[in-house]
Amino acid sequence: MPPATTRTTSEARLSRPQRVAEEIKDWVVEQGLRAGDRLPGEAALMARFGMAKGTIREAMRILEAQGLIRTRTGPGGGSFVHEVSRQRAKALLGNYFYFKNLTIGDIYQLRLALEPELAASVAPHIDPSVVDMLEEHAQIYAEPPTTMDEERLHHIASLKFHSLLAEQAANPLLGFVIDFMADLLSDITVYRRLYAPPNLTLWSSGRDHHARLLAALRAHDADEARAIMASHMRIAWSHMQGQEAEQMRRFISE
Repeated sequence: MPPATTRTTSEARLSRPQRVAEEIKDWVVEQGLRAGDRLPGEAALMARFGMAKGTIREAMRILEAQGLIRTRTGPGGGSFVHEVSRQRAKALLGNYFYFKNLTIGDIYQLRLALEPELAASVAPHIDPSVVDMLEEHAQIYAEPPTTMDEERLHHIASLKFHSLLAEQAANPLLGFVIDFMADLLSDITVYRRLYAPPNLTLWSSGRDHHARLLAALRAHDADEARAIMASHMRIAWSHMQGQEAEQMRRFISE
């Protein structure tokens, strides 16, 4: 836990509405409120937190922008606790990294650490119907792409495979982080055009690793699933860094 002085300094940088928004979140947790529960009215919040109407309203707008509350008007209206959706959480986190200029190495360093453990953790208990679903999804990129559009779509679909596997994680944080990384890498691949020029070695390696991983999952072999995913991440990392370097070379030459 950080020293109290550090926390106090950090809190001092927040505006009054931001501090109140944080206090409301703490109060919601303390009260054990759940998604869908109604929050007290404006007058009650003013009395509880000792703040003026304008401050309370701005604090509520902050919480609504964060997706933590929803406000409804009309009969039965009011402010209600709202659970942030997975998609919204990924979008908000993606905004944070938008100006961080992440490299392929930054992302794959984390993927190599986490995805083999995901594969090993889901292998012993994965339902055969899930493996069937993943196998069906892998058919999207079973054949080499013939156009640049297909190349782009294959990259996106192969990363979606990892998001679908992440949904099976018993650890929700592990699943979320891997899903987020797949989305982030998909976005980077598209807007940096890392799918160009076509790389049939990368496609073939990815397809083969996915096929071997599916066999390990179907056999509930955690050690084999971990080893296959680790190999997949290392080889994909190398190839994607090559794609990144090629795009940089083209940019400089142009």
